[in-house]
Amino acid sequence: MRNKVTVVGAGNVGATCAQRIAEKGYADVVLVDIVEGLPQGKALDMLQSDPLVASDAKLVGANSYEATAGSAVVVITSGVARKPGMSRDDLLLTNMKIVQSVTENIVKHSPNCIIIMVANPLDAMTQLALHVSKFPRNRVVGMAGILDTARMRTFIAQELDVSVEDVFALTLGGHGDTMVPLPRLATVGGIPITELLPPQKVAAIVDRTVKGGGEIVALLKTGSAYYAPSAAAVQMVEAIMLDRKRILPCAAYLQGEYGISGVVVGVPVKLGSKGIEKIVEIKLTAEEQALLKKSAEAVKELAQVMKI
Repeated sequence: MRNKVTVVGAGNVGATCAQRIAEKGYADVVLVDIVEGLPQGKALDMLQSDPLVASDAKLVGANSYEATAGSAVVVITSGVARKPGMSRDDLLLTNMKIVQSVTENIVKHSPNCIIIMVANPLDAMTQLALHVSKFPRNRVVGMAGILDTARMRTFIAQELDVSVEDVFALTLGGHGDTMVPLPRLATVGGIPITELLPPQKVAAIVDRTVKGGGEIVALLKTGSAYYAPSAAAVQMVEAIMLDRKRILPCAAYLQGEYGISGVVVGVPVKLGSKGIEKIVEIKLTAEEQALLKKSAEAVKELAQVMKI
């Protein structure tokens, strides 16, 4: 019997996430959305692709949470998408109400699940879900750094005309303007990019990484990124469901790590069947530490607005 993964939100990110999980075949998927017929129709369409992608995963769509009962992992993508000119922080109060309601329903029907937050502003929404659920911190984690890292790896690979598989990168901090890419730790085949690219090229890659989501929003004009965000969320689902012990940059609640307490911020973690099994602390430069602290303070400000 396969485990169950619930994806809340049948928009572009959620539906693509559900599709990617179902095609891997290791879990059945429940797609939840408040719009009548939307999750049912998309789930049925995905289910009918199973014979073509060699998957026996079951998919169902629902407008209520009864079908989600007993989920091992719940991915929250629901919320208002970013529009051109809108920052992630502008989404705060609207998405706060949505995420609070979703989290309450998740806890009611799947009290032992692990929550993966994708809704923006991501770090604040992860902290909200942790506050509402009362789950231990290892069972509430946000998808941020994986997406940001993927963007940085893409830009490095493009610049050097190499395989993305050979590119490693790491970003810390909030998912947005206060992101902290670490170019000194970025490598290609183990070679630091600082030895392969001039400083201005490295700086341009860092800048494009920080603005990566906004670049796509500006191009689409009526929506935001969803292919890469969904792939990032699925990497997290897979690490948990298959107990892969992946070291991945995720949004986690810190309790003294990196000198930061009481706030969710992006750091490297070991992700396995228990969720966050370890927060990996690396030695930062004074400048990097200051930027990470600034990022954490920005999330704290949002938490104060939400009164949590």
